[in-house]
Amino acid sequence: MSILVVGTVALDTIQTPFGRVRNALGGSAAYSAVSASFFSKVKLVSIAGKDFPQQFISFFQSRDIDTKGLQIKKGRTFRWSGSYTYELNSAQTLKTELNLLSHFNPTLAGDYQNEKFVFLANINPRIQLEVLKQLKGTRLVVSDTMNYWIEHEKETLKRVIKRSDIFILNDSEARELTCESNLIKAARALLALGPRLVIVKKGEYGCSLFSRTFSFYVPAYLLENVLDPTGAGDTFAGGFLGYLAARPKITESALKKAVALGTIMSSYVVEDFSLERLRKLNKRDIRVRFKDFQRMTNFK
Repeated sequence: MSILVVGTVALDTIQTPFGRVRNALGGSAAYSAVSASFFSKVKLVSIAGKDFPQQFISFFQSRDIDTKGLQIKKGRTFRWSGSYTYELNSAQTLKTELNLLSHFNPTLAGDYQNEKFVFLANINPRIQLEVLKQLKGTRLVVSDTMNYWIEHEKETLKRVIKRSDIFILNDSEARELTCESNLIKAARALLALGPRLVIVKKGEYGCSLFSRTFSFYVPAYLLENVLDPTGAGDTFAGGFLGYLAARPKITESALKKAVALGTIMSSYVVEDFSLERLRKLNKRDIRVRFKDFQRMTNFK
């Protein structure tokens, strides 16, 4: 099975206590599509300008990511600049330039409309909703968001959540969207909006999956070296859905393993800036770390 990923590609400038990069590959679609590609074929939908380096497109294609839906237009690519302190849990946004993204209105090709697995990565929920209107016979829709859209497009976002099977967000976003300080109550409120499952990410403290019948928690994978946490959540989501799309049936067991594998993928991406760690990653590395993760979290 393949999956459709709709979101942003970006040129990021990032400063952490451990280094700095300029105009590095970034964006919600970039991180999630590359992560998912280790498990499933991916079709990417986004927009970039003529300033978007060909080497980034070639990297996508080397991961067997279909870039037919990546629009290259005259103008400038979406750019984001941020910095982190040693705490690393949240970035300070220094500058955001929407550029071509402010006019992005994707029209899905026929084969894209028929994809069964869809990830609506972090992007304006109005765009997410327009994509949903074009889809035919989807099996699983996963969506993500951020605090900006909660503050500025809350009602549109709720319409996206209602039409999603799985909704992903971080703990602060869950609290802000539901006005609930307790994450169990927040998850219950989000489930009431319509999705079958809600995943709440908690950074270095792991993540929780909630449904109406069961819940599941995994810690983060323990790491000695974290250089850049940018894109960790998108990488998690890509690994999570990429694994599910490769399963013959989505069971409770498959969902739990997908959460664990999403956690493993995000543990790799933070070990270097941008997507550099994923460039060097292979499936054996993933299997080894997954087994190590199982050992770390297993007890009698």
